Amino acid sequence: MLEAKPSAGDEGMELFHHRTLFISDVHLGTRGSRAELLVDFLRYHTADTIFLVGDIVDGWRLRRAWSWPQSHNDLVQKLLRLARKGCRIVFIPGNHDELFRDYLGLVLGGITIQGQALHTTADGRRLLVLHGDQFDAVTLTSPWLARLGAWAYEGTSILNNGFNQIRRKFGFPYWSLAGYLKHKVKNAVSFLAKYETALLGEARRQGLDGVICGHIHHAEMRDVDGLLYCNTGDWVDDCTAVVEHTDGALEIIRWTEQRGPVAHPVAAA
Repeated sequence: MLEAKPSAGDEGMELFHHRTLFISDVHLGTRGSRAELLVDFLRYHTADTIFLVGDIVDGWRLRRAWSWPQSHNDLVQKLLRLARKGCRIVFIPGNHDELFRDYLGLVLGGITIQGQALHTTADGRRLLVLHGDQFDAVTLTSPWLARLGAWAYEGTSILNNGFNQIRRKFGFPYWSLAGYLKHKVKNAVSFLAKYETALLGEARRQGLDGVICGHIHHAEMRDVDGLLYCNTGDWVDDCTAVVEHTDGALEIIRWTEQRGPVAHPVAAA
């Protein structure tokens, strides 16, 4: 399904240009963020439009302790360069970078900040694009529990990254501890289903064809009673993005699977 441009990258990898890219949950400012892999992804995947679907920066973590390695700067600079070169970039803040919700409508460095967006695919589907925390009952009713969960997830992600460094040394592929736990814990499965139902209900209420969201770090795309549910996943654990091809078809790309092991930060292109 990938649309190759007639050129190749530094390592012989093909370069791809898409109609739209959807990326969320990078969590810059945390030790678990894999910003270097997203910079690497953007070296090989460009688009006319990029939607940053929330939690790009983790304000919760930065308020507790400052952590901002060079790879995080590299990613910000990469996005700003893309905007300067004519890529339309829309940033939809999430709950972790909610401070940017005070600046809706502003254009910073060529990046437009919006609360949500309506995206029409090339094949005519009208999709609601938003982070999704507004439909998370835990975030809305028990913010302290949401923060505790974020702290626990960050610890799990750090453990997961260390574990996968060992797996790489022995030639084993990437394995997601957080993803495994989500599918094994009954309450987590129930939460995912309720979250999906709530978002699709909002899309139906607005008369749209589906929704593209983030927030729960679980990439998925499927049709539910004629509506599209599409979650972009994250760049902490799974390193996933959603791309729209020129014909309007949507696809989840799992970069750790397609790229192979990248154990060191990649310089911004």
